[in-house]
Amino acid sequence: MKLSHFGFELPEDLLAEYPAENRDESRLMVLNRKEQTIEHKMFKDVIDYFDEDDVLVLNNTKVFPARLYGNKEKTGARIEVFLLRELNEEQRLWDVLVDPARKIRIGNKLYFGDDDTLVAEVIDNTTSRGRTLRFLYDGSYREFRLKLNELGETPLPKYIKRDVEPEDEARYQTIFAKNEGAVAAPTAGLHFSKHLLKRLEIKGVNFAEVTLHVGLGTFNPVEVEDLSKHKMDSEELTIGPDAVATVNKAINEKRRVCAVGTTAVRATESAVSSSGMLNEFDGWTNKFIFPPYEFSIPNCMITNFHTPKSTLLMMVSAFAGHDFIKRAYDEAIKEGYKFYSYGDAMLII
Repeated sequence: MKLSHFGFELPEDLLAEYPAENRDESRLMVLNRKEQTIEHKMFKDVIDYFDEDDVLVLNNTKVFPARLYGNKEKTGARIEVFLLRELNEEQRLWDVLVDPARKIRIGNKLYFGDDDTLVAEVIDNTTSRGRTLRFLYDGSYREFRLKLNELGETPLPKYIKRDVEPEDEARYQTIFAKNEGAVAAPTAGLHFSKHLLKRLEIKGVNFAEVTLHVGLGTFNPVEVEDLSKHKMDSEELTIGPDAVATVNKAINEKRRVCAVGTTAVRATESAVSSSGMLNEFDGWTNKFIFPPYEFSIPNCMITNFHTPKSTLLMMVSAFAGHDFIKRAYDEAIKEGYKFYSYGDAMLII
């Protein structure tokens, strides 16, 4: 399949600027692959599709306030710094993106906060917008991280044109977020409320938690027509023994194993044994899933509606079938479903 197979026209008014008022009351499109049927539901109806001992695989990564604004020394120019990943705790080195990048060169210093107690020095160029920064701060490592959290803001995706609002801090985070390290939310998980999780638990559905720290690589545009030539950025992944035991038991019993989000799909498919079972994992994955692809772990998936030509749309097409997804997206646009991070959801069974 080629990049051009994944283009479509998306009306701008279908981009969700805000989430649904209640997490579990966004809309839900249900795709049945066997029957090739499409149903329209509310997200809380998802419970009707699961039985006792089915498994939901949840990505428990936690978004940190990755977007900072600093001022360049001498000129005072306002510079956006987007924290991507920590390279060295001791030296306080970080991979970041800067905007506007043309103004930021090696040796420049950036000052943050009203009192300039946090300073960063540019020590390397990594990509056109990428830089390596060394942060300078008088205080312990814990105090330094608290300062970053204090000065940073919720890293809403760029397509949301409004300012960040106080509610975003909670709403751009799943209620099961535990392990800090993501710069973007695993958005399929945003639809779960405490009440819905409790109802699923009472019904006997099991949960397997994995941690995949979502980086911006997930959203990097694909710039090659031949998909096999696209390289994904690596993201940190941990799958522990409890998740492995829960998932493998469900596979053996031929239960439903539902990955909540493309990140949970990528996580589980990055740790498959030769016999098609889930393995423990602690490291980095750059797995890129596009059609045709044989899935080993999940046989069900919850996901949002994705951007044209994105790696996320390619994975969903591999899972549901390209023609079926095309039909579903055409219907979603016709029915006014909301797209992207704060948008509506899709269940593929």
